[in-house]
Amino acid sequence: MKAASFHWELMFARSMHQTPDMIEQHNLLSYVADEIDAGRIKTTVSEVMSPINAANMREAHRLVETGQAKGKIVVEGF
Repeated sequence: MKAASFHWELMFARSMHQTPDMIEQHNLLSYVADEIDAGRIKTTVSEVMSPINAANMREAHRLVETGQAKGKIVVEGF
C-alpha cells in the first residue's frame, strides 16, 4: 500500500500562533536573504506594471489567460 500527504504552512504561522520554535522563521528568512544576496536564488518576476489601475489589471489578467506567461506578473503602485 502507498500513502501520500500534503503539508502546508502559512509563512508566518509560527509567529501568529507564538510557537516555541518561532526563531526558525527568522533563521529561514535570513537564509533566504543570504541566498538572494549571493545570487543563488533569483526572482521569478517577468513583468512589472505600474500603477495599479483597471487597464493594467486587465492586461495582467490577459497575459495570464494566454497560458504563455512565464514567471510572475506584478502590478504595483497607486
